[in-house]
Amino acid sequence: MPVADYATYCKMLERARGGKYAYPAINVTSINTANAVLKGLAESKSDGIIQVSTGGGAFASGSSVKDMALGAISIAEHVHRAATRYPIYVALHTDHCQADKLDKLVIPLVEETERRRAAGMLNLFNSHMFDGSALPLQENLDISVKLLERFRRNDLVLEIEVGVVGGEEDGVKGEAGAKLYTTPEDTLEVARRLNAVKDGRYLLAATFGNVHGVYKPGHVKLKPSILKDCQDAVVKQYGEDARFYLVFHGGSGSELSDIHEAIDYGVVKMNIDTDTQYAFTRPIADHMFKHYNGVLRIDGEMGDKKLYDPRTYLALAEAAMAERVKLAASDLKSIGTTMFNG
Repeated sequence: MPVADYATYCKMLERARGGKYAYPAINVTSINTANAVLKGLAESKSDGIIQVSTGGGAFASGSSVKDMALGAISIAEHVHRAATRYPIYVALHTDHCQADKLDKLVIPLVEETERRRAAGMLNLFNSHMFDGSALPLQENLDISVKLLERFRRNDLVLEIEVGVVGGEEDGVKGEAGAKLYTTPEDTLEVARRLNAVKDGRYLLAATFGNVHGVYKPGHVKLKPSILKDCQDAVVKQYGEDARFYLVFHGGSGSELSDIHEAIDYGVVKMNIDTDTQYAFTRPIADHMFKHYNGVLRIDGEMGDKKLYDPRTYLALAEAAMAERVKLAASDLKSIGTTMFNG
């Protein structure tokens, strides 16, 4: 199936919130990692989200170019073609774009979508994240409203963040002492400002102790009840139609019970990067250690071409990452929920 269109993507989000499951949203940096996500989702019979960060896009464009928008476009165009071979829906999203990088990633991609729409083509991406969490709330929302107005005209979904995810992921840092917990007052202001954009669709990354990076299970102390408090406040003030579609960032090291509780309170998308990076790299390291003499030309020997051919170890990496995607689908209760009925 091709990449989901706007109506399908919106329906995916609605079904997830109503059915109390969430979509794995996996960061990718290459065709190999994108293929791993498609494989894992398809084998799980789960729809899902493939996303590209600023750093991931820059990497994908090549070390001599480092153009984050170009790299994101290249990955997205591959996914549009490859996704037609899989019996699921997949959406394309860009992750954690801060204000100083909007003109390098999000705006060029919106302009690309506008060109495609003018030519009668599907949108390249389904949604984009603006991460204004480091800004004062009003400045964050001023930028978010302008983006949402433009997104609405182009059938794009906006993701914003209120509160700061701790730790560091792909160059995005949550500074020490930052506001790690979103408050009901914050979310009331989000609803007041963004819901005024008629027909605008958005996702909210509210923070409840989330931390980016690598942690042992139990290290990250989450307070999912914060999400409930925020939802309850907004529904009380503005009605059931104002209930948020929430995003869970910084989930590595989280207890499964906390993940499930967050889903109960409206999380429909969970970002996964650290764990899938490790899943991709681990079999490559194993291959190199096990076949040291084959992958290197040592003491005048020629090595073993079958072992140092990148296709050999990248295939192992793709398979391992796909398995981690399947675990994510299981954790998020999305196995067997695909909307595709082919």
